This record gives sequence, structure tokens and C-alpha cells, in this order.
Amino acid sequence: MGILSGLGNLGLGGLEGMDIFEEEKKPEQQAAEAPKIEEKDLIYDKTFTCPVCDKEFSSKIMKSGKAKLLGTDSDLRAKYEGIDPVKYDVELCPHCGYAALGRYFTGLTSTQAKMIREKVSAKVQIHSYEGETYSYEHAMERYKLALVCAVVKHARASEKAYICLKSAWLLRGWAESLKESGEAEEKTIAALEQQENEYLQNAYKGFVEARQSESFPMCGMDEITVDYLLAVLATRFKKFDIASRMVASILASPSANARMKEKTRELKEEILQQLTNMQMFKKSMRH
Repeated sequence: MGILSGLGNLGLGGLEGMDIFEEEKKPEQQAAEAPKIEEKDLIYDKTFTCPVCDKEFSSKIMKSGKAKLLGTDSDLRAKYEGIDPVKYDVELCPHCGYAALGRYFTGLTSTQAKMIREKVSAKVQIHSYEGETYSYEHAMERYKLALVCAVVKHARASEKAYICLKSAWLLRGWAESLKESGEAEEKTIAALEQQENEYLQNAYKGFVEARQSESFPMCGMDEITVDYLLAVLATRFKKFDIASRMVASILASPSANARMKEKTRELKEEILQQLTNMQMFKKSMRH
């Protein structure tokens, strides 16, 4: 006897045997699936004038507000659906070889432009690239040129650190894409991860120096955000005393918003967990 038995008394006997949790039948004509987002649809070509050689060139730029944000890594790397935006953050003049992150591309002094012409333009060999989108290999070349140019023009520590940070993000994205494709050998991915670590070490070193000598905002980040980034990187490199000081400073700061304090509390828990694991490992080694 079903739970709906007795409906006959109400004139609804034909419904006594129905499944109350039966899924509704889908209409025959379903809405068409949304087309898959392709990287080429999320970028466009923008014309720039090089501040070193005064020639015009075209560079691929990510369309703002078009890609869906999927999440953010602990070191602030944003991940989007269908595109790795880090690939499109460097502008490179194909005529003279001058390269820089978009926010630093203009604003060179005449002395800096002269340095680029003498030490980069006179020797650089630019590889032509005709793809619809930038490959990770090509993007990495752009970042290396941006870092070289930053060193040559005596850029601030924060600019060089930011290039290193974004280079690390690029290498991480590259390794992730290879893992997803399943085509790369483990040693290839391991090499990319090692390079990522080296770039992050340089980013940490540069931001520590910048934190002591430059004013805020820095690379578009306020003081709280830079301190959080330094705490994350210090944790990665087992500099727990520095990480703990940064964490305590953020949690005590009235200017840190609720979201940042929540992320910082999560980082604090991670630091405590790592310290606990290290102590347990040391004890096990003594026995």
C-alpha cells in the first residue's frame, strides 16, 4: 500500500501509484548549450607607440570583463575560464625589443630609452609570431625581455619583483595546462615548477626590498595586500618568523578589510600546521 493510497475516496484514484520524487520530464526541445569559450574570443589586437623607437606595433590584449573568474591562488594569481590572462600582460615592441608589463610600458625617461637602445635594441633578435593566441613559450620570451629591460633601465625593485611574480604565475599556468593535456613528461613539468620557484624567490626578495624603500600603492597593490603576499611567499620558503610577523600586523590593522583578514587567518592556520608537522618530523628523527 502506497502512501497515496486512499486517493480514490477523493476521486483521484488514478494518481495513487505515482512516484512523488519522479524527476520532471525535460521538454523535448532543450535550450542549446552555451558555446565553448575560446581564448581567441577573449583577446583583441591593440596598437601601441613604442616610447623607445617611436614606431607603432600591435599587441594582443585581454578583453576586460569578458572572462569568468574561477578563483585565486594564495599568492593572488587570478584564474579565468578559457584564458590565462598572464600571457597577455607584457607589451613587446618588435622593432627595437623594448618590453615591459602594461602598467610600466610608457613613462620612460630619455636616459632609460637610451639605455634600452644601446644595450637591448642594438643586439636583440625578435622571433616573429603569427599565432591567433600567445603560446606559453612565446609569452615566456616576452617576460624574459621585460625583465631584461627592467634591469637595463634601472627600474624600481617593485617592478622587477612584479615581473618575477607574474613570470612564476605564467610558469604555473604552463605546467597546469600540460598536466591537463596529459602530453608532457614528468621531468618537463618538474622543470617548469623549479623555474616557478626560482622566480618566486626573486619576487620575494624584490618585494622585501621595495617594502623598505618605496611608497604605496605598489604595482597597484596597497600596503596590506603587499604584506599578505610577502607572508604567503615567506611561508612557502619556510621563513615562518617573517610570515608570522606579517600575519600579526595584518590582523591588527584597522585598514585591513574582513575578506583580507579571513584570508590571513587561513594563512595563520597553515603556518601553525606546517610548524606542527616540522616538530613532529624532528621528534620522529630523534627516535
